[in-house]
Amino acid sequence: MKILTALFASTLLASGAGLAQADDIGPDKAMELLKAGTIQPFEKLNAAAQARHPGSTVGETELEEEYGRYIYQVELRDAQGVKWDVHLDAANGQVLKDHQDD
Repeated sequence: MKILTALFASTLLASGAGLAQADDIGPDKAMELLKAGTIQPFEKLNAAAQARHPGSTVGETELEEEYGRYIYQVELRDAQGVKWDVHLDAANGQVLKDHQDD
């Protein structure tokens, strides 16, 4: 039982450490990054995400810093009503992930 408890506790600590690597970027910091040219304009990033799903509309968006890289996350809804999560490198607009949201 002690081994199971220790294993469970170490799993929780490891998963918590991974979560700590992603930091949400607030609006003020995002504007600083945009003005400095560190990240692409949000309209351009939204257009890159929508190009993957023509006719889609943008829902929620979020900018995070993960392991020193700025990631722009876009929630889309396509013409058929399917939700998609698209993650882009905010510096260059490269699509990193594109998957259907449950």
